[in-house]
Amino acid sequence: MLTAILAAFAGGIILNFMPCVFPVISLKALGLLRHQGDRATARTEGLGFLLGVIFTMLALAAVLLALRAGGTAVGWGFQLQSPLVIAILALIILGAALNLLGVFEVGLSLQRAGEITGGRGAFVRSALTGALAIVVATPCSAPFMAGAIGYALVQPPVVSLGIFLALALGFAAPFTLISLFPAIAERLPRPGAWMDLLKRGLAFPMFGAFAWLVWVLAQQAGTTALAAMLACAVVVSFAGWLYGIAQRRRYLGHSYKALLAVTVVLFIAAISPLPGVMHTQPTESEGVTARGVMPVKWSPQSVADRRGQGKAIFVNFTASWCITCQVNDRTSLSTQAVKQAIERTGTVYMVADSTKFNADIDDAMNTFGQGGLPLYVVYPADGGPPNVLPQVLTPSIVVNALDKASGKKA
Repeated sequence: MLTAILAAFAGGIILNFMPCVFPVISLKALGLLRHQGDRATARTEGLGFLLGVIFTMLALAAVLLALRAGGTAVGWGFQLQSPLVIAILALIILGAALNLLGVFEVGLSLQRAGEITGGRGAFVRSALTGALAIVVATPCSAPFMAGAIGYALVQPPVVSLGIFLALALGFAAPFTLISLFPAIAERLPRPGAWMDLLKRGLAFPMFGAFAWLVWVLAQQAGTTALAAMLACAVVVSFAGWLYGIAQRRRYLGHSYKALLAVTVVLFIAAISPLPGVMHTQPTESEGVTARGVMPVKWSPQSVADRRGQGKAIFVNFTASWCITCQVNDRTSLSTQAVKQAIERTGTVYMVADSTKFNADIDDAMNTFGQGGLPLYVVYPADGGPPNVLPQVLTPSIVVNALDKASGKKA
């Protein structure tokens, strides 16, 4: 258990540097820079972020454990298997991006989670930033982290929550330490006019995160949901622009209530159709495969039928929302060396796509003690015990594993 706790804490620290978390984390880094000269506000920001991370992490873990106790085989990042959750999260990210660009400056919704100004609401805003960061972080699985989560999912609830708490503490540790210890903060760049330019520039990583979520939504629910999401994004952006105008009119002492009412009506009209169009089935897609190699759809039965038949089996457990999976696909699985190794060794290449909920995939991951994606498993040609590869691949790792499993050398 101590090993799992330490691994979770280390994985939480590394999680700060994963691509899917960067857009939200960068906002908090900017906030700490902004408050460098105000120790009290910096401490408030840091503690708010810490509590937001811990509360959201434990809430997600509690829901996850409750679902599993009820017989539902869900794993880490389970909420991103829901198209409706993806759509809502995309709109939150879009709102944060518009906020950074100055389309509107303040708000009482989750869209204000990215706001970096201080004041009485600094604690709440930082807590919301922490909550948003955890929700965005769940598709990622950093080194050390997947094994810790896999261990947590088969332990009693108290032990499981302790491991998830360690993961949250590791995730929040860098920014909390900087905010609490002025000696560390003094090494950061001094605040200045460049901060406003950086703030607006950070809107574009947020737009990138929005685009990624929209792409994931298209993989899950098809082109109908994609069209609805894009139309909704346009209307919500227009509503945000009107809201900004209403704010400026209010500050100037002009009437703004009618404009604010139109904004609310537009926002409700934009999001109300989403639940009805998020249950459509996507058209058949290529998915995440080693390009040039014909994949076999994974199932427990297909693996059982092919094991020990003289051919190695390589299973790629993946999902569209898994950034690490996408990186491994481009940098390793799609390389010419790996494709040639698969063909040369006669390896059967299987894809277990967890973009949408699949209980069989989650059950299989549990048998390998893995609580999150990616997962790569190589079954030897002679039917021996399977080999689990590292979560971060290189072509040489894959090629060597296939050669060993098939008993053939280049």
